[in-house]
Amino acid sequence: MDGALIVAFRALESTPMNNPRTVISFVNAAHFLDHYAMLIFAAAVVVMAPIFGMTYSEFLPYATPGFVAFGAGSLLTGWLGDRWSRRHMLAIYFVGLGAALIATGFARTPQQLSLALFAIGAFGSIYHPVGTAMLVAYAAEVGREVGINGVWGNLGVASAALVTGILTQYFGWQSAFVVPGAIAIGLGLAFTRAVAHEKRVMSSSAAAVRVDPGAMKRVILALVVTIVASSTTFNAITVAIPKLFAERLTTLTHSTAWIGVIAAAVYVFGALAQYTIGHLLDRHSLKSVFLPMAFLLAPLLAAAAFSSGWLLILVSIGIVIGIFGQVTINDAMVAKYTSDQWRARAFAARYFLGFTAAGASVALVAWLHDRGGFELMLEAFGALCVLVIVGAFIFPDDRRQVEKPIQAAPDAS
Repeated sequence: MDGALIVAFRALESTPMNNPRTVISFVNAAHFLDHYAMLIFAAAVVVMAPIFGMTYSEFLPYATPGFVAFGAGSLLTGWLGDRWSRRHMLAIYFVGLGAALIATGFARTPQQLSLALFAIGAFGSIYHPVGTAMLVAYAAEVGREVGINGVWGNLGVASAALVTGILTQYFGWQSAFVVPGAIAIGLGLAFTRAVAHEKRVMSSSAAAVRVDPGAMKRVILALVVTIVASSTTFNAITVAIPKLFAERLTTLTHSTAWIGVIAAAVYVFGALAQYTIGHLLDRHSLKSVFLPMAFLLAPLLAAAAFSSGWLLILVSIGIVIGIFGQVTINDAMVAKYTSDQWRARAFAARYFLGFTAAGASVALVAWLHDRGGFELMLEAFGALCVLVIVGAFIFPDDRRQVEKPIQAAPDAS
């Protein structure tokens, strides 16, 4: 009897006091902001480069430290999220990212700009390992919530191109950083009032995931190969699209604002793909969704190398569906094969690998564009995405590989 009472009191102690929908709403807003913030410079660089007296290829690499920090910082932030507090880390994320964005708007030299972009990447690195772990802890249907969360991230990418294009054209490039920075700080203050810190109490056996060792090796290998290829391509494409459209849609428009509108419209299809794939992952095995999606990117990137006008827009829609859909699949793979007490660190490793590889893509885009334009760049990344197909074939049939994990209490700490 005493033992039963102790178990009951422990369960009560670990029961969350925060409303799951409130927490998930803030996590989704944080995902929107994260991708938005990281792509402001990519959208504004077309306007900023002449102001700083540089060409596109010369100016773009100043964003590289920020993208490297975005990946490398996730190892530390994921560890802190698991060992200290996910709630506190997300509060630091909102306020710190907002301050870094505002500081970027006041940069006057390329060196100051690069330092401020580094700060954006460092604070931005908090979201993915910490926020995604919070999301999974509170999600009743993991695939559905990961898909919806992916939509919010995708909308952040789309809005960066759209809003930055409008702000830079009518209010100057500084406003493109200062306005979202102020909004981020406001969200941080609202988050600290709405979401309380919670102490996590879990037994050592809670949320244990039992996987055949041979299958787990294939999962890890498939994940590594896929993440390196898809994350590098994701970053390259989202960075390059504003400039790519500016060069190849001249028969349609010369306006920076309209380029942003077209880019945003293309990204909406990526959001729809993530939502759809999230639902499919709750109803089908990972491999049955992963394998057909893997065949999209390589041929479409090769086709984009020789496309312009409306054809380029259509091909770009397919590419965006492929790269954003793959993000949802990658996150679902990590969520399925890790337990809650390790989940932030597992996502940290996933995003460290992906974003660190992606960080190199900024300089690579500039280098390839300087030597062969977007034709060479798109062909190169199309070849890289053959690895996504390899990863899909390596991944085991997971329909019966994983036993249902023991449910753990959600955690927003």
